[in-house]
Amino acid sequence: MTLGQWGVPHLRIVFAGTPAVAVPTLERLAESGHEVVGVVTRPPAPLGRKRVLTPSPVAQAAERLGLPVIDAARLDAEATERIEALRPDLGVVVAYGGLVREPLLSTPPHGWINLHFSALPAWRGAAPVQRALIAGDAEIGASVFRLVPELDAGDVYASRTRPVAPGETAGLALESLAETEADLVLDVVDAIAAGIAVATPQAGEPTFAPKLSIEDGRIDWTRSIVEVDARVRGVTPEPGAHTEVDGIRLKVLEARPASVGAETPRLEPGEIRLDRKRLLVGTADGAMELRRVQPAGRNAMAAADWWRGLGAERAEAR
Repeated sequence: MTLGQWGVPHLRIVFAGTPAVAVPTLERLAESGHEVVGVVTRPPAPLGRKRVLTPSPVAQAAERLGLPVIDAARLDAEATERIEALRPDLGVVVAYGGLVREPLLSTPPHGWINLHFSALPAWRGAAPVQRALIAGDAEIGASVFRLVPELDAGDVYASRTRPVAPGETAGLALESLAETEADLVLDVVDAIAAGIAVATPQAGEPTFAPKLSIEDGRIDWTRSIVEVDARVRGVTPEPGAHTEVDGIRLKVLEARPASVGAETPRLEPGEIRLDRKRLLVGTADGAMELRRVQPAGRNAMAAADWWRGLGAERAEAR
């Protein structure tokens, strides 16, 4: 740690992150008075139909910012040695995709902090926002905490929540939190540098948010409309909501509860019907309006266009 302008201490920071949600925090740190001495990210991955090897969003941001990059699929002995050589004062993690273990955990004098997208101890794990939306939580949030060997269990430096916006999907929520909570990380980094940071042990019973599977995206139309809506929003865009019609998988890219009124028909769970320009699917106690879908092997399209192309008067989603 050295002193910057006006004698304010600044830290040598190593940053670890991979997806787009980690980029705003990296950008804020790079613009701050602290020095980002290295960026750790997962190696290029094959993307698209042609499986082109593509650097991670964090790697691309680091290159744009002129920061040195360490590609590491896991934080093993080689990665640890390369990070140690950077002499960091503090490590900052946002969705890197791998665990920080000893001796790397103790390498920086100030340890490692992590931005996690929940108000801990709620939703420890890989998919906190997704699981919160699926569960029907009224609020989502973020925490900056100190990394310890146990998963997401360290003392919390800062945490805040906000209400879930109407119709908000996991993708939109993560994009929003990534932007707004980057400043929360910087506030904690500044406090650590100034020697005034206080971390508080997590209080309460933890809940857990394991990574979502494709099966988590399957819609159960026998559930209530509130549960179906929560499921669709929680798995959008990844792994994506889906159902089957005539034995063929149909991705549900956009859907919303149908407005309730005398003109909305009563449908059985899974029953599909075109009601004027709305394509409706019945749930246990209402109807969802499908807006955009993607049939297997085809491009995304308006749901009503897909239905008309199907040439059916009535069908059932399972």
